[in-house]
Amino acid sequence: MFVQTEITPNPNSLKFIPGKVVSNAGSFEVTKKDQIKNELIKDILSINGVEGIFLGKDFISVNKYDETPWEEIKHVVISLINEFYSTGKDFIIDKDLNEENKTLDEIEKKIVQLLDEKIRPAVAKDGGDIKFKEFKDGVVKVQLQGSCSGCPSSTMTLKRGVQNLLCHYLPEVKEVEAI
Repeated sequence: MFVQTEITPNPNSLKFIPGKVVSNAGSFEVTKKDQIKNELIKDILSINGVEGIFLGKDFISVNKYDETPWEEIKHVVISLINEFYSTGKDFIIDKDLNEENKTLDEIEKKIVQLLDEKIRPAVAKDGGDIKFKEFKDGVVKVQLQGSCSGCPSSTMTLKRGVQNLLCHYLPEVKEVEAI
């Protein structure tokens, strides 16, 4: 198996693409080893300099601390991913770890639909994700994950991209904020 890597707009995040399904239950972010029982994720989080992991459908984004060079992390992550899949496993996560099942009103459903159809595919290409959190008084609050979290260009993406798009399609939306 050949694990590919891609740089992201965030210099402290690298996207690892194993060529197999990573998560068949949605995307999520893990920053602490005790948040999950999965051995691969725990092993990657145990690498010195790794700050967090984001799992998408077909990629893993690894975020590192600023002072740690990628040369100290990259080959270890690739080795762990190869070892994991070489045991015959088909995916890393097979159940939904996101426990958000709140009821959305009509405008919130439209916001989520626009995020899912127009924004999430673009941010996934850069190794990240955007999750709807709330809509109140014209303000949409979202959570940036993976490579998007802490990215130097995330504020511009949020204001020029996400906010402009949501305001264009939904006049009720006045502003978008990251939490």
